[in-house]
Amino acid sequence: MLHEISPGVFDNKYSHDHQFGDDDFLLCYRNNEILLKKSGEDFEIPRKRDFIESIESPVYLFSINSEHCFGLIESQVNHVSFEFHDLFILRNLNNKELAWIGSVGHQLMTWHRNNTYCGRCGSKTEMKKEERATVCPKCNLVIFPKISPAIIVAITCKNKILLAKGRHYKGDFYSLVAGYVDIGESIEETVVREVKEEVGLDIMNLRYYKSQPWPFSGSVMLGFIAEADDTQQLILEETEIKEAGWFERGNLPPHSSGVSISGDLIDAFDRGIF
Repeated sequence: MLHEISPGVFDNKYSHDHQFGDDDFLLCYRNNEILLKKSGEDFEIPRKRDFIESIESPVYLFSINSEHCFGLIESQVNHVSFEFHDLFILRNLNNKELAWIGSVGHQLMTWHRNNTYCGRCGSKTEMKKEERATVCPKCNLVIFPKISPAIIVAITCKNKILLAKGRHYKGDFYSLVAGYVDIGESIEETVVREVKEEVGLDIMNLRYYKSQPWPFSGSVMLGFIAEADDTQQLILEETEIKEAGWFERGNLPPHSSGVSISGDLIDAFDRGIF
């Protein structure tokens, strides 16, 4: 999956006073796009040395293999030598370590951009020195990075699995039922509700699989396996689901890749692991 970069070492420990060096990575974003440097048939994340102009006030984010990574907003940099690409490109980047830091960097820089001003009094915020958070110097509101819990579930019936196409997917492939945890819900209640809302099924034998941080939506995905009677009528939530159906093991349609927990779950089913 995307975050599984071993033997690479990702260290998200926050530090307010890292010095900015020529070999440090520079993660620059424009909305849902990332600035990349062409490298043969693939892409790389630029480093400070790749820019000829002075870089103003980069934000320290984390390190990869002890190499520091800093974030920028687009207005701070002349990017004539590079190109912005949709974040979706990171799912297929050959260098998995760069794909991971590129996606996590976007999550953190989006949080920075969205909290430039205090949501309570409107004053300009500052970075805390002791921890990764912003603080309002006027009303003292402290804002930590937001992580949204979400569920994703592989629904099976004997030798079949339920796959669906979401209306908001960027790729034309099948995936699994997923959704965000609502206020006052347990994780298990979320799974039951989301399945009922999106495809109209009642499920049973719910069990936990594994989790995955998913920076593209600022989420942590909690994966589950469940069973359902395939004689139940599928009732699709048409604003969310474009199509859905049961597919047999060994004869699955194009689906999410193993970069995501969705693809990991589907591949595990196809191999007969559950």
